[in-house]
Parts: sequence; C-alpha cells; structure tokens
Amino acid sequence: MSAGSSTALTRLLDRIERAGNRLPHPTLLFVYLCGLVLLLSALASLAALRATHPVSGELIQVRSLLGGDGLRWMLTSAVTNFTGFAPVGTVLVAILGIGVAEHMGLLGTALRGLVLKAPAQLLSAAVVFAGVMSSLDADAGYVVLIPLAGMMFAAAGRSPLAGIAAAFAGVSGGYSANLLIGPVDALLAGISTEAVRLVAADYTVSAAGNYYFLVVSTVLITALGTLVTERLISPKLDAGDAGAAPEPLSDAERRGLRACALFTLLFIAALLLAVVPAWGVLRNPETGGLLPSPFIDGIVVLIALYAALAGLVYGRATRADKTLVGGMEASMATMAGYLVLMFFAAQFVNWFGWSQLGSIAAISGAQWLAAIEPGPVSLLVGLVVLAAAINLLIGSASAKWALLAPVFVPMFYLLGISPEATQVAYRVGDSSTNIITPLMPYFGVVVAFAQRWQPNIGIGTLIALMLPYSVALLLGWSAMLALWLLAGLPMGPGADAILAIP
Repeated sequence: MSAGSSTALTRLLDRIERAGNRLPHPTLLFVYLCGLVLLLSALASLAALRATHPVSGELIQVRSLLGGDGLRWMLTSAVTNFTGFAPVGTVLVAILGIGVAEHMGLLGTALRGLVLKAPAQLLSAAVVFAGVMSSLDADAGYVVLIPLAGMMFAAAGRSPLAGIAAAFAGVSGGYSANLLIGPVDALLAGISTEAVRLVAADYTVSAAGNYYFLVVSTVLITALGTLVTERLISPKLDAGDAGAAPEPLSDAERRGLRACALFTLLFIAALLLAVVPAWGVLRNPETGGLLPSPFIDGIVVLIALYAALAGLVYGRATRADKTLVGGMEASMATMAGYLVLMFFAAQFVNWFGWSQLGSIAAISGAQWLAAIEPGPVSLLVGLVVLAAAINLLIGSASAKWALLAPVFVPMFYLLGISPEATQVAYRVGDSSTNIITPLMPYFGVVVAFAQRWQPNIGIGTLIALMLPYSVALLLGWSAMLALWLLAGLPMGPGADAILAIP
C-alpha cells in the first residue's frame, strides 16, 4: 500500500471514528429513543394513524403514551417491562455457568491447549477456529487468544501480526458462529421474541433457533479466515521478531483438562439418556417429541449447568484456590452495564409495542415490500448490508438488535420470513464488520497487542490489515445465507426460514 493511499485511508478512518464518537452511549441512545417514542405516539395519535392487521383483520390505532392511559401504564409496568424482558433472565443464567468456567481458568486453558497442539500447517485454521469458539466468553478470546496467537506465529517463524489478525478475525469477525449455544444466542433470541410478539403474541424464538446455520457458519468462517491469512495477509508481512514461545500447559492444567474430558463424556451420556429414548425425561411429555420439549426450552440452563460443573471439576483437579460461588459473583459483577442497558431497552421495546407504533410500522412496511415483491433472499441480504453499515458506528450488538428488531422482525414475519431467519441476517452483517470499526470496544486492546511487535502500528494500519477478512466474511457469509434460503433449509431445530402465514 502506497504512502499516499495509506494517508488517505487514515484520514477517512479518523473521520469515521470522530463521527462515531459523537454518538451517545448505547444506554443513553435508548433513553433518547424512549423520549422519541413518547413524542411520536402523541403526534401519531393526534393524526389518527391506523392500519389493518393482515392476519386478523383487526383495526390497529396508535395509542398515545402521553395520554392518561399511557402515563398510568408506563408507571405501573416499568418494573415488569424490565423483569419480563426476555434477554435479561436467559443471559444472566448463561453467564452464571460460563462465568464459573472462566473464573476457574478452564476456558483460557482450553484455548491455549487447542492452539498449542495445532500442527504447523494448520496453525492459521486452529487459531481462527479457536477464535470462533471463544465467543462463548468473548473476554477470554480477546485477552487470551489474540496475544497468544501472536506469540505462536512468532515462535513458528511467521509474522506475529498475521497471528493477531487471524485470531481477531475468528474472535470478533466470527462472533455469531459457534458449535455450541451461548449467551449471545439467548440474548438475541430474547430480543427477537419480544419483537415478533408485536404481531404474533404466542411466538417464541429459541436460543437454538439459529443453531444449524451457525454450525455450518463455523466451518465457513474458519475456512475463509484461514484462506485470507495464508493467501493475502501472511505473504505481505515480514517474519518480525520471533520472540519467545508461549508456555506449555502445566501438569495441573493437563490434569484438569483430562478430568473435564471425562466429565464431558459423562454429561453427554446422561443428556442422551434423557433425550434419545422415547421415555426420555427431557422429551415432550405429551407428544414424546423434541419440538417443543423441555430439552429445547431449557437448553440455556443445560449449557450453564454444564459450564459451571465443568469449571468446578477443572478447579478441583488443578487445586485452584477459587470457589464456585466466587465465579458466579465475579461473572455477575461484570453485568452491571448490561443490566442498565437492558432496563432502558426493555422500556423502549415495550413502549414501542404498547403504543402500536411497532405494529403499524411493520404492517405498512410489509405492505410496501409486498407490493414491490423483492423476495426473501433480497430482503435478508439487504438487512445484512444494513446491519454491517450500522455496525461501523454502533458497537453494541444487543443495542443494535434491540433497535432494529422491533421493526424488521414483525415486518418480515408478515411477509412470511421467520424471526430466526431475520435474526441470522442481522448476525451475519453485525459480525462481518466488527473487525474494521474503531468503535468496537476491544479494538483498542487489539491495537495495543499489535504494538508489542510493531510499536508504530495505529488504528488505520489495523483496519487495513483486517479489511480483507471483513470483505471475505461479508461476501462469503451472505452468499451462504442466500444459498441456504434457496435450498429451503431450517435455521435451527423447528425453525424454518420461510413461514406459511395464514
């Protein structure tokens, strides 16, 4: 890259960063949006804005939040809006379990072990794959895997910046892919459930609603990340300072992982016994099936239980001086900002729904889109592009989805596109540009890691380094989504992409 083009890119990125920094904190954004809904509901009520529900034929009219009924409802429902907000409980339960595994050291050790055991020719693939899997606990990926990947590449005689880039692509670019269901699945599914209930009161989006798509996405992200690293990034970077190899796993850590492996086999065996036989306790007691069933409905609790018990087994095997309760408390201590954000997001979503603005916007938008007949693939790929663009200026995945879901989920639902498919499109766009926006919370941390090997590296350099990954992920993942829809494949257990709306 020439000096002139590099300078122009840096100036452009500086302007983007300054524009993004002018946006309010995500929590304040929802405070302002609540005020906007108050005003819009009053104005729309005065204008007698209305729409006819295409399914029930019911006439829907805007209700003013500033009227007597609206003020009384806001006052009496503020607490239940928050406590009943779907993303709150499920995410906190998942974090309780995963927090124990992280507190005991299991997650960090497992990531190190995966990278350390990777053959030299598969180093890039192992790093990207480990990064994708680390989204179960994003902090572990950023603070453990990314610097470790730099050291591993340096020890192998390769550019440590290439290792950092590959890990960053997996951790952040592949944030919405995984082989397991984690807190982010529960969080987004909860927001989607709240959104679709604006037009379908009984619809529930499961945390496993995107599972099939995300499993295949894990393979795709690993392949794309490896290809970009080996063909585009590594050849352009110098070998750099080889540095010291990372420390191998200690005997205690190996003992802990062996104990966890044994526990995992026992846990899976018990789970299969509860699910596979027709009399399995986690099957639907009335139909004997799995869709729906206590297994699907309780999958977040099962994951939290497994993570907590696995962390406890690891801690006991390594004789870690840490406690189960201490891990839970430590994980909850990190959720203060999330809870504050969710309180105001819950008010916004519920106010938007009670005022009927969400339903009317969805019905009107669906009628307009139906008139031009763009088709499900075009609609969802368009949402991918929109989410990718917004992600450059708003870093919080949950904040963006809480903002977009009340409009797009019910709108697309009325056009026959399932909430699970709409959610997948958002996740693809959101993840693809995480690695090129300076407003992503961990972007500065990655810059600091890179400066260990190249002291003069800056934001523009890192974005230029990550841009090929972002483009590859956006194009490749969007193409996969389009093919998935054309093939008529389900997004997850019991979650078809296209619905038959009566």
